[in-house]
Amino acid sequence: MASRRSGGGRGWIWLPLLLTALFLYLPIMVLVAMSFNAGGSAYSWDGFSLRWYGELFDDAVLRQSVVTSLGIAAGATVVATVLGTLLAVGLARHTRSKLLEAAAMAPAILPDLVLAIGLLAFFYAAGVSKSAGTVLLAHAAFGTAFVVAVVRSRLAGSDASLEEASRDLGAGAVTTFVQVTLPSIAPAVVAGALLVFTLSLDEFVIAFFTAGATTKTLPITVYSMVRTGVTPEINALATVLVVVSIAVVVVAARAVRRTEKP
Repeated sequence: MASRRSGGGRGWIWLPLLLTALFLYLPIMVLVAMSFNAGGSAYSWDGFSLRWYGELFDDAVLRQSVVTSLGIAAGATVVATVLGTLLAVGLARHTRSKLLEAAAMAPAILPDLVLAIGLLAFFYAAGVSKSAGTVLLAHAAFGTAFVVAVVRSRLAGSDASLEEASRDLGAGAVTTFVQVTLPSIAPAVVAGALLVFTLSLDEFVIAFFTAGATTKTLPITVYSMVRTGVTPEINALATVLVVVSIAVVVVAARAVRRTEKP
């Protein structure tokens, strides 16, 4: 009797999980559903239609902002992943300086507003005109810290003796890194790159401060659109981004699984 009661009581464990899932995903489900609304309201259902998807793909301003954001996110991901991986290896294997570790993690800890103002002041002091390039560098700056955090945690649990054995057998530092270290941290590198890409694609504050007058990233364009009211076109755009994000996560998960196979 006691075991049955305890087994029945464990059913309540799923209640917080269910409530959390509803809290997180129900708004997204409503948003996706309203993107197929035939009417012009984002809040009341007037019938099923693909009208807003057609208007979305016909919107030249949105198309250009998507292209700009994807280009910036891709460039920032490459720069941040390379620098962050090398910095994480250096911090984990070649130094124990807490000061350097704190400096590497500072962009991830500082508020976006503080980092945005600091980057803006730096670009002005350096005489660099604001453009898509300054946004890319700004996103790479804070993205590097996230790559360092992810890769360094992976290095903390990896076996450093394999790298020492590689060097004892005559392999140089570059060969050891490429053939021993990098394969072992590949899942973390992929996870860090995916994190930087999504953060860059979604970042508004830093992009708003560092973008030029003609540089319109997707968050900046959406912000200018929602000030006059949310339309189903915004819902359609958000739905497309959800689908793309899920596809990227699935592809990244498969890539990580392949790297972990012996």
